[in-house]
Amino acid sequence: MELQPIFIQILALAIFSIGIMVAISRRNIFFLLMGVELALNAVNLSFVGFAKTLPADMSVAGQIVPLFAIAIAAAEACVGFAMVIMIFRNRESIDSDSYSSMKG
Repeated sequence: MELQPIFIQILALAIFSIGIMVAISRRNIFFLLMGVELALNAVNLSFVGFAKTLPADMSVAGQIVPLFAIAIAAAEACVGFAMVIMIFRNRESIDSDSYSSMKG
């Protein structure tokens, strides 16, 4: 049995909504980063779902774009995690409200 593209889009919408809700509602910076990553992965799933509706030669672009997005998200996660570690060393907290008063 093959999944219909509409079901893939509904799943992507549900995952994206969960990711945005986590990113908005949590104060912990790690949950914030995980929510953003979850939303980005939902967008990648949506790309693949839309690519499934195209002919075979055109659907390759819809499958390659998420690969580049995953590579960029991995680099972003590494840089974000390094920034969180440096901020934690100075502030001794991972609460995102304590970062709002940062000055240069």
